[in-house]
Amino acid sequence: MRIATWNVNSITARLPRLLAWLENTGTDVLCIQETKSTAEQFPAAQLRELGYESAVVADGRWNGVALVSRVGLEDVVSGLPGGPEYGGVQEPRAVSATCGPLRLWSVYVPNGREVEHDHYTYKLAWFEALKAAVAEDAAGSRPFAVLGDFNVAPTDADVWDPALFEGATHVTPAERAALAALRDEGLSDVMPRPLKYDHPFTFWDYRELGFPKNKGMRIDLVYGNKPFTEAVTDSYVDRDERKGKGASDHAPVVVDLNL
Repeated sequence: MRIATWNVNSITARLPRLLAWLENTGTDVLCIQETKSTAEQFPAAQLRELGYESAVVADGRWNGVALVSRVGLEDVVSGLPGGPEYGGVQEPRAVSATCGPLRLWSVYVPNGREVEHDHYTYKLAWFEALKAAVAEDAAGSRPFAVLGDFNVAPTDADVWDPALFEGATHVTPAERAALAALRDEGLSDVMPRPLKYDHPFTFWDYRELGFPKNKGMRIDLVYGNKPFTEAVTDSYVDRDERKGKGASDHAPVVVDLNL
């Protein structure tokens, strides 16, 4: 079974690439972030033609998440239970469902913007709510994973130049502690296996030749419980999908499992 997570940075802009990628890779379940669409604008019909059901949480702004599955989509939970609000609303940043033998979450953790910004405080509160929401599934006997854009690089090895990030979001002790607290619920970081490059980054800024120079970050993560991680046979970053015209600034992270 093959699952993946991908921040597409606009489902509309990325649709031709997304559909071709699903066909070419044989992915069974894809967690999508940053759809930048409403639920009505989401291309559920086109995905259905390929055999995928869709669960979408989106409001047309810069957020939006989805789960698309060709192995079933049941017990859908839209949004983050107990999640904090920002600007008076709960942003569309989480969706979960049972996909065949797996229970999965697709999450798009708030960026945080700047350490002094109230969005940073919101980000840490969001992590606390996520930890509470996944605790029961993480402790269960069913393979379970949280996948998505966490907007945190777990270690200094997960950014191309740690000195340049000093004092910035994505690498602060509080954010990394929030990730560690999530792992403490019985989850492990499913690390992509490096191929050509030593560091399997997942995001490269569009500016300053970030991708050609491999000035990246690993912020798209897969956190699985023991039944999930024991079933993993391979994992990788599909760097080819970051290449060429019309690419997202993130690449898909793919995990193969023997279930």
